[in-house]
Amino acid sequence: MVVHAGSPHAAFIDSVGFSRVAYPAMPHGTTIDRELATAAEAWKGGNEGKARVCARRAVALAADAWLASVAKKPWWRGDAMEHLRQIHRHAAFPLSVRQAAERLTTVVTRRHEAPFTSDPISDAHLIISHLVTDAKNGSRS
Repeated sequence: MVVHAGSPHAAFIDSVGFSRVAYPAMPHGTTIDRELATAAEAWKGGNEGKARVCARRAVALAADAWLASVAKKPWWRGDAMEHLRQIHRHAAFPLSVRQAAERLTTVVTRRHEAPFTSDPISDAHLIISHLVTDAKNGSRS
């Protein structure tokens, strides 16, 4: 994903060398960025499990904010995995977003028999970017 400077999703390279995206327009933007930064640090340190957990939490925070902005009542509630399962099942989301959610919900022990990503942070960025854009447009994906 190419992002231009000054856009609401302006990318930058953090101190660990990973591209990060700032989500200031989202209510939990700072916490989302913190989760993604922790995921990047864990990934760089070889802790794939922690990176996936942090990526999932970042998506859950964005999903909470998205739900609050587009729905009078939340369509669903739950933990990070439930948010990802709902995004995966919600046919109005673009296929790429649904596939990223599916990869993030895949249990690590099943990685060889199911769709699995070797880059959970990019999957989280993809989903979060869609939710941010959708919320700004007032859509109901």
